[in-house]
Amino acid sequence: MTDTTSAVPDRVTASPEAYALINEIRADHGDILFHQSGGCCDGSSPMCYPVGDFKIGQSDVCLGELDGAQVWISGPQFEVWKHTQLILDVVPGRGGMFSLDNGREKRFLSRSRVFTPAELDALGVDAPEHPVAACSI
Repeated sequence: MTDTTSAVPDRVTASPEAYALINEIRADHGDILFHQSGGCCDGSSPMCYPVGDFKIGQSDVCLGELDGAQVWISGPQFEVWKHTQLILDVVPGRGGMFSLDNGREKRFLSRSRVFTPAELDALGVDAPEHPVAACSI
């Protein structure tokens, strides 16, 4: 008999470049975490902080870990993005003002991929009522 159930997909993943920058920052600052909010200004970028320097909100959702670094998202933003996998990437530029990637001439960037119907089912998430597009922030 063939198992037709889908494995639960990771809600967050990263490019090789992002893993390299995570390790570079961790070498300088120790344990880190990420927070992806839906705010204005730097808030729409994934922000990287030393563990303990950022207060996780009661409605924030932990998407998972990247090499031991927890990745959080604001509750309201999670409701918008729950149909997508967050993909942490790196591009040239300056990081957010308070983010640890600032001053390195490269910054983290959030990309997304819409989950397949099978992945949504494995996550226990209803398919969106309207089409969802993948994006980069």
